[in-house]
Amino acid sequence: MGANLGDPLATLTAVRPLLSQVLQHWAGADPAVGSWRLRWSPLFRTAPVGGPAGQPPYLNAVLLASGPGDEGAAGAPSGGDPLPLLLALQSLEAAFGRQRLQPWGPRSLDLDLLWCGGHRRQSAALWLPHPLYLERTFVLAPLAALAPELVPPDAGRRVDELLAELLAAGQDDGSPPPQRLAPQVGWPE
Repeated sequence: MGANLGDPLATLTAVRPLLSQVLQHWAGADPAVGSWRLRWSPLFRTAPVGGPAGQPPYLNAVLLASGPGDEGAAGAPSGGDPLPLLLALQSLEAAFGRQRLQPWGPRSLDLDLLWCGGHRRQSAALWLPHPLYLERTFVLAPLAALAPELVPPDAGRRVDELLAELLAAGQDDGSPPPQRLAPQVGWPE
């Protein structure tokens, strides 16, 4: 998740309980929903990637949802079709003023579904696992802060190793690496 327009901290803080509700609603009648564990990463200030020049920096974080038997696994609870979950995430984006005016343009709220259990899909609406998440320090830095030992889908290595490789390669555009923020009111991680 990320934002770089308006008050990104207020936006990300406000969306937290709504994301929890969306996940529970998506799970529907799944009896395991009550035992899902939601883990939030710390916030990171990151440079925009791609898109128009002159964008403000982003605040980014990740949320890992795991169910029974998922501990240590690289997945969210795998029950249910992930497309309705993505559509619910896009509805939240719209509720927070997201407009899709240009590729990689500034955003009031950006919620990406990186992977969903073992689901695999390649369509215009949804691509799982996300095709670029392993190349993005704004994803890997919060993920490594949350679960450094996690081996994400299709990665073959731990997330902390993937992040170290990307940071060692450097940012081609000279932008600074992700900066971990201190805990904030409404974001205690």
